[in-house]
Parts: sequence; C-alpha cells; structure tokens
Amino acid sequence: MLILKIGGGREMNLGGIAGDLTALTGPFIVVHGANAWRDRLAAALGWEKIIVTSSSGYSSVLSDERAVELLMMAYAGLQNKRLVAALQQKGINAVGLSGLDGRVIQGRRNRGIRVQDGDKIRVLRDLSGKPEAVNTRLLGLLMDNGYTPVLTMPLIDENAVAINSENDDVVALLHQTFTASVILQLIEAPGFLRDPEDPASVIPALHPAEIAAWEARTSGRMKRKLHALGKLFTHGSPTVIIADGRREHPVRDALAGHGTVLGDRQPPAGSIP
Repeated sequence: MLILKIGGGREMNLGGIAGDLTALTGPFIVVHGANAWRDRLAAALGWEKIIVTSSSGYSSVLSDERAVELLMMAYAGLQNKRLVAALQQKGINAVGLSGLDGRVIQGRRNRGIRVQDGDKIRVLRDLSGKPEAVNTRLLGLLMDNGYTPVLTMPLIDENAVAINSENDDVVALLHQTFTASVILQLIEAPGFLRDPEDPASVIPALHPAEIAAWEARTSGRMKRKLHALGKLFTHGSPTVIIADGRREHPVRDALAGHGTVLGDRQPPAGSIP
C-alpha cells in the first residue's frame, strides 16, 4: 500500500499527481492539506490566524472556532473537492472525506498547549488534538470496492466535536494501521533541503537514525514535521519519499528518485510493493 500526503501549497500540481496515480498498481490512500487556501480565505474574511509555539519548540496555528470553520471551508470543501475532481477526471473513483465523516479519523482533544510567556508557562486551550483511531471498516469497504479515499481535516474528537490536527500525525496513524510499504510526501520544494533557502541543497538520502539530529537543529513547523517523520519508522520499515509536488509528473518522478528518500531501500519505479 502507498500513503500519499499532498501538501497544501497553491503550486501543487493536482492534475499531474492524479495522472501519475493511474499508472500505479496496488491500493493507495490520499491525505491532503490546504493551508494556502485557508490563508487566502482568512484574508478575504478578515480573519487573522494566530501562530503559537509550544514550550518544547513546536509551532502551530491556534485552533479557535474560526480556525476550524476555515478548515471546513478550505480543507474539507474547496481543496478536497478539487482533488477528488482531478482524480475522477483521470478515471480514479475517489471519495473525499474529512475525519468527521463516518468517524473515519477519531481524535482526542488536547488538554492544552504549554507556551512560554516571559518567564512563565501559560496553557492555551483550543480545538486541536491528536488522531487516535482509524475507521478501518469504512476505509476497507471503500478500497475493497475500488474507491480511493481522499482524507483531510477536520477530525472528530471524543465528544463528536470537529477538531484540528496535523496531517503528519494522521499519516503516521494510517501507517501504523495499514503498514504502508511506501509513504510519499509531496511538498513545494525539491526534497528535504540542507539549507531551506537553497533549492539546490536537496539531501538525496537520509537514514532514519539521522532524523533526531536534524530535528534538534531545526525549529518551528519543520521541527514538528521531522518529529512526525521519525514516528513512521516505529512501525515497520517503510520507504518514505519527500519530493516536489510542482513537477509535471510529481509521483512518477518521486518514485524514480527525484527528492529525498528515507529508509533502507527505494521502491521500483511505477509500483507499490
């Protein structure tokens, strides 16, 4: 199985991604973001997002009620249906779902985000949480009957309330549940960069044992992403590929080695072992 995570940038080539997926064998699950469209909608509505950094150094958007409403509009609405339409146009029978639908991704609300406020620690409570369980019966029913699940935010919490979470954590949970052989993450960069300001500084291969060291030297959202990458290798030994979603053939090129490969092996081009 392949798990495909599509970043939420405006330059992602959805048509190229959909076209490449038609050439693959084996089942796949798609998880996607929509941060660029969320920010665009927020600006149009005059809503300002609030970025908070936890005391441990991880940055995230504070998920107040307006932020979750934006998820419903941008993630579960606009971008999800754009991607479903792109897949349908290529003959892939996609079904778009937020975590709310059929409780496909069940989460648990965070007790609070511990943030540094001067010399004190303050706890902020919002509508965010961690994914905890996958509705395998629903996803299995879809995939066994030829449908491709396309998943996005928001999730549903223990009180049936819509909550925000991290797609990286959703991917980790899906891998833990289905033991994917390949996890492909498409972003708006050529791969994992040694220097974030230099697109030519792609690291072609990274051993899982190196992730913790890279996490220690980074900050903000990249620190969180590296932490989530490390989780992928606590359940099996997948091949994880970080590659450019803006290319003409994003999936094909990623499987051919354009990007950063994490793991002990690289999958054969055009196949999902």
